[in-house]
Amino acid sequence: MQRRNFLQNTALTLGGLAFLNQSTLAAFLQDPTFKIKMLTNEIGMFTERGGTILFMIGKDGLTVVDTQFPDTAGHLITELKKRSEKPFKMLINTHHHGDHSGGNIAFKGLTNTVIAHDNALKNLQVAAARSKTEDKQFFPTETFSERLTKKEGKERIVMHYFGAAHTNGDSFIHFKKANIVHVGDLAFNRRHPFVDRTAGANIESWIKVMDKAQKVFNSNTTYIAGHAAEGYEVIMKQPDIAAFGAYLGNLLKFTEAEVKLGKSFDEIKKTTTIPGSPERKGTGIERPLQAAYEEITGTTVPPATPTK
Repeated sequence: MQRRNFLQNTALTLGGLAFLNQSTLAAFLQDPTFKIKMLTNEIGMFTERGGTILFMIGKDGLTVVDTQFPDTAGHLITELKKRSEKPFKMLINTHHHGDHSGGNIAFKGLTNTVIAHDNALKNLQVAAARSKTEDKQFFPTETFSERLTKKEGKERIVMHYFGAAHTNGDSFIHFKKANIVHVGDLAFNRRHPFVDRTAGANIESWIKVMDKAQKVFNSNTTYIAGHAAEGYEVIMKQPDIAAFGAYLGNLLKFTEAEVKLGKSFDEIKKTTTIPGSPERKGTGIERPLQAAYEEITGTTVPPATPTK
């Protein structure tokens, strides 16, 4: 019986709920929103709030790539414990952003191994110190600079770093036997990306990173993106990766042309579509436009003045 029906038929519980405010009551009554989709018999993905999580239920233990937030990570942990009695062997973070690593803390005491790129750890430490949330972190315990391989049963998990992109610490996590790659925020499916220049992002380098990914992986590779535009899946294939790399090139080309015409960022950000990549629509276009403008001009766009 679903939670909603159960509560509607339990007078005692409803009596207690009468003391909750409307927003709390709505949250309590809401059915779980997370989804699990198995990609193979062992590897699946978890979506709820934040970046997509990839997991593998191995014979020797559980591997999790990215962790979203503490509450959503708790939902994943509960579901995986239903599916396997094996321990959590390791976590892997594609990068440091809170919607991909904030849930690490939920795994503290469940595993001793958290892996990320060298720069991802540094970025996470800096961000935690800035926000004074060090006590809410489960920092990576093992890092790598270019490549790291872990063997889990018949599967080999290879972590690749190809250079600065979305940040200066993003990794491709390749499950070689299954030929599935978690790209984190290195590719957004039909969605305008966030370019974190405060953490070393570089669009020109990002284009090269995507080119290299297409050479290292192949046409049969399945890519799992951290985010997708509404109406699109986070599951991507090689043409989608190529299209995202082309989008980044078109973004720089368009912005550079506008700068050469003497346009200010306030004028440039009014555009609604990147020429050559019309499939990426919707909100958020000002973020990559600002990053491109700053990268090309070597300046920083001041924060917008709040309206009264």
